[in-house]
Amino acid sequence: MQEESALFKVLSDPIRLRLAILLAMQGETCVCMLARALGEPNFKVSRHLGIMRSAGMVEARREGTWMHYKLVEPRHRLEECLQECFRECLCDHTVIKEDMKRLRKAECGK
Repeated sequence: MQEESALFKVLSDPIRLRLAILLAMQGETCVCMLARALGEPNFKVSRHLGIMRSAGMVEARREGTWMHYKLVEPRHRLEECLQECFRECLCDHTVIKEDMKRLRKAECGK
């Protein structure tokens, strides 16, 4: 139960939960675009993604000066269910709809 508890602890922060939902819906995304979608500074979003990365939830890829993040492939049924819930159950939440609207308008490096 330690691993499951740690997963929920990471997701207990609203910014990290929003990031997980956006990544589940959008796939690999640059930090700058995620920051614009959330209306938060890059450093703050990077810090939260670092926590998620340390927990094994996301993986990162560098492309020049940009860091791109995506959710890891589900390692067990709980992660699979959560990612499915992010895509299907929480996609209609008002906050997520607004985040997705800003994400679609965002461009990396602009």
